Amino acid sequence: MSWPSMAASSRRSLRIDGWREERISSMTIEPSKKDPRVESIRPATGEAVSLGSGLLFRDLVSGACAAKGFSTGTTTFEPGAVLPYHHHAFCEAITLLSGGAQVAVEGRSYRLEQFDCICVPTGVAHEVTNCSQESPMVALSAFASAAPSQELVDQGFATQNRGLANPKYEDPESLVRFAHAEVYELSAGAEFRDLFAGRLGAAGICGGYGRFQPAASLPCHFHQFDESITIVEGHALCLVQGNRYRVTGYNTAFVPEGRPHRFLNESNSPMAMIWVYAGGEPERTLVDPAYCDGTFPRPPDPRAIAFQNSSSKRNR
Repeated sequence: MSWPSMAASSRRSLRIDGWREERISSMTIEPSKKDPRVESIRPATGEAVSLGSGLLFRDLVSGACAAKGFSTGTTTFEPGAVLPYHHHAFCEAITLLSGGAQVAVEGRSYRLEQFDCICVPTGVAHEVTNCSQESPMVALSAFASAAPSQELVDQGFATQNRGLANPKYEDPESLVRFAHAEVYELSAGAEFRDLFAGRLGAAGICGGYGRFQPAASLPCHFHQFDESITIVEGHALCLVQGNRYRVTGYNTAFVPEGRPHRFLNESNSPMAMIWVYAGGEPERTLVDPAYCDGTFPRPPDPRAIAFQNSSSKRNR
């Protein structure tokens, strides 16, 4: 992707957490080809596809809604259900939303607790099991492909029970324990944790968890990548270029790259999300709130913006 050079101006940069952030105080728009894609809200109760006995997969974001380079979806596991060994032609990150999971990667078996995330590289065989014999389990998968697929693996692996331990240095998989993930604040009352990214072992995708206290919000911004945002707790107000959406209960917002948006918690209880980008590291560009509430028209193409009077901060 080619971005225009910064206009001569006063700039400063600093590094905080895993994010790259551009702040834009004013901009001029150059004519360019407009991305025709628009946002959509994907229902958590949409049509389900059976992956086997006791396994239902629901597509949230993919090429079916015009997403590029990535996809997300949930799999509901009935008590004791097993998704047998398989692999993908792309990276997958599995985040446990509810219940208890056992994920085996070529025999190395890990116990996952809520919001733990394991990342499995291209071509590496893995199996997912619902540990409970009484309650369903739900996992959110993020794939570095807009057209998710899998291939079953007819091969046995010697089991190594790793429990709540993490992978060893030489293991291809990576695992971020939610309880141990670094917590940082992107805005007042909005705390975030990165769960997978290039620096954490993922390839082509990144994502994490954000929790908003009542009245907390993120500023108006856009990304260089498509984004999937699944609400896993509470109720969110999503603003996208003047459009307003109420999102809750694993419902998911798809926001194409370059589309100004923001999330707010207008309720009296906390709200939380799992966000996923079709890129290796998180980034955002802050713009005037009027681009989110619809007062300002949408820039035809953020890649054609000539930035002026800009300051930036770059995280590690």
